[in-house]
This record gives sequence, C-alpha cells and structure tokens, in this order.
Amino acid sequence: MLVQRATRQQEMQRENLLLREEYTARYGFPRIVGEHAAIREISTQIQRVAATDSTVLLLGESGTGKELFARAVHHLSHRREQPFVALNCAAIPEGLVENELFGHERGAFTGAGARKVGKLDLAHRGTLFLDEIGELPLAIQAKLLRVLEERKFDRVGGNTNGGSGCADCGGDESEFAETG
Repeated sequence: MLVQRATRQQEMQRENLLLREEYTARYGFPRIVGEHAAIREISTQIQRVAATDSTVLLLGESGTGKELFARAVHHLSHRREQPFVALNCAAIPEGLVENELFGHERGAFTGAGARKVGKLDLAHRGTLFLDEIGELPLAIQAKLLRVLEERKFDRVGGNTNGGSGCADCGGDESEFAETG
C-alpha cells in the first residue's frame, strides 16, 4: 500500500510537470518555479491583475524576477498577442530618457532628421515594463503620471498628443517615499 502511494504520487508529480510545460507552451506563461506560499500568492495575484487593465507596480530587490512577473501578467492578459516592451530606466543616461520613452518629431533638435518612435508607441496595445522606475528624474516621472492618468503623451518637439493604449508595469527595488 505504501509503495502504491509513492508510485501514484510520483505519477501525479510527473503529470503535473507535463501539464505545466504544456500550459507554458500553449499560453506562453513564463515558468515561475517555487512552492512557497508567497510564490503561490503572487501567482494568484498575477492571474487576477492580468484580467484587468490596471497599472501594476512590482516591488522587489534587484534580481528577484520583477520582469519575469511582468511578462507573466502580459502573457495571461488579453494583450498577450501585442508587444511586451521592457526598459531598464537606470541604464539610460538622464538626457536620453525622455526621447527613449516618448520618441521625438522630426526637427525636434539638431540631428533629429526623422521621427523616432518611443517605447510608449512600441508598446501600443501591449505592455510596457519600466524597470528601476524610481531612478527616473522627477520631471519624467511626472510626465509618466500624465500618461497613466490620461493615456496620452507628447513626443519631444511635438504639439499633438500620442495615444497610449498600453498596459503599464513598473518595477523598483524599494518602496517609494510618500511626499507632502
């Protein structure tokens, strides 16, 4: 009887693994490994938030998998067929951040011979993941807040609004301090 139970448990574990791999292959869900209660809770929250158009802030230390979880939200959402665009905000020089996010119009500055599409445009109808979002200059954070509230933005040198139909995920390693 004990041997039968052990054999049955091994069969169930193997079947579970195969079903998870099939699910991953079919739905593109990134494989998140872990049996801890916290991982199971996060997985449940990911499934809940993926069904909405909510903006998500993922908090965790560097290397904890914020982008992996952002991809999971994307792949479980109705946006899964659209682009997933990730940007490490800390890796971009301060003078280029606005151009990288919003793009620019032709003639916006010396050397801008053509319109450049920014990450917000690239992620249109998809998901934009901004890693280390707390490293952005406050002026850029304010512009991103406008994008979140109004779902539109201005390209550098532009006078018409670009639309942002993307879901937004931000990640940072520490909690944001409240001001005011």
